[in-house]
Amino acid sequence: MRLALGGLVVALATVAAGCGGAEMSLTEYVDRLNTLNEKANAQGEAIITTGTGAVLVAEGQTFLEYTPKDLQLALEAAGEIELEFLEAAGGMNPPAALADLHRLWFNTEFTAAREAVASRAGRVNSWEELSATQEMADYRVALAADKQVCLDFQSRLDATADLGVFEDLPWLPSELSEVVEAALGCEWWPQQPENMYRP
Repeated sequence: MRLALGGLVVALATVAAGCGGAEMSLTEYVDRLNTLNEKANAQGEAIITTGTGAVLVAEGQTFLEYTPKDLQLALEAAGEIELEFLEAAGGMNPPAALADLHRLWFNTEFTAAREAVASRAGRVNSWEELSATQEMADYRVALAADKQVCLDFQSRLDATADLGVFEDLPWLPSELSEVVEAALGCEWWPQQPENMYRP
């Protein structure tokens, strides 16, 4: 869940309200997931199109147009959105067949890496210095792992839409036959996470 933007995510009152207790149907779960991600994309767009927030999605050497301080501020803004999102996701009770994927998608491992690199970015004098830190190395690893989780989750959801029904998918019981279509926003992740902010 996130922003390679570290997790472009946001909480919605409608997601948090009434999600505790009974297990959500697959359709309800995906509808709320879509609502979350639509809002998240709008929030992320606001970050990357305002001031120096575009540093979050700067690929190749284009990040050199910005400073590590710009990265710190952008990551902190993304973190505020992510925190709200994780709180909302905690109120969701996904279908049992998607519970493991839900836990993978809505985890806090990326959050720790994002916070650490944001803190370090505010204390360095150059991109070269930041790039050589353990925090940046950990961030790149976390970013790549988070991107893969998104792609895996999206491909499983796409498979259900392509089939029209949940037939004999090994990861989902055949009795779950609701058609779902979700867009997680995996396009927010960089093409090469391992090379982010590498001068």
